Amino acid sequence: MFSHETTRGKEEKVARIVIAGNWKMHKTIGESVVFASNLRETLADQADLPEIIVAPPFTALHAVSAVISGSSIALAAQNIHEADRGAFTGEISGLMAKEAGCSHVIIGHSERRTLFGETNERINRKLLTALAAGLNPIFCVGETLPEREENRIEEVIEKQLKEGLNNLDDSVISRILVAYEPVWAIGTGKTASPAQAQEVHDFIRSWTAGKYGKDAAEETVILYGGSVTPQNISALMSQPDINGALVGGASLQVESFVEIVKYKSNQGV
Repeated sequence: MFSHETTRGKEEKVARIVIAGNWKMHKTIGESVVFASNLRETLADQADLPEIIVAPPFTALHAVSAVISGSSIALAAQNIHEADRGAFTGEISGLMAKEAGCSHVIIGHSERRTLFGETNERINRKLLTALAAGLNPIFCVGETLPEREENRIEEVIEKQLKEGLNNLDDSVISRILVAYEPVWAIGTGKTASPAQAQEVHDFIRSWTAGKYGKDAAEETVILYGGSVTPQNISALMSQPDINGALVGGASLQVESFVEIVKYKSNQGV
């Protein structure tokens, strides 16, 4: 299935390390403020941490932005519309997310694809809009269980990458974080083994090298998402092409999220 071989060791990782927490439709404004305050306090004066991003619901973006202002914690929206403005009830634009304090936005999450029918073409328009608004996209790709069982992983991932990144200028690829999230592992408690995750991450990096060049590929942040926990983060991060995690359920409690953020201490690094 995978014909290429990874040649880099863990110590040769070039891309920066990022841990992002996607809260999905959880936490009121008050709960979000308490969480953000506790997270900031817990991580204050901690050294050698990854970049940290939190993605609250839309209603809490501005309030959380105020809490984390001046800290090393960044803010992401969970989604945006592809238009800057218009008659789109219930949607928000990239400009609105940016004004609320966001530096990042999650685009193409598997739940947006499966539950809301978002196509690669629409995701591409959202990526273009996000970049134009000054947001750094966390661009999600991943296969379903039937696609994996049919050995179509590379085909599916390549199509999502090719169509999702269509018409993007080479100069902006460094602003895009790619998140590999096997759909069968989202919220199910199932996790791709470190070796399975590494195979797909290596494929994504190889594809990126072919499209944008080796230097761009080496610097591309590729996150793993799919039932990430404090128990499996160290094993995942030991893989050479995994540059961090997009965390769902385990990001909803400060204690478990901090354990993931501080995974290096569990590795003895």
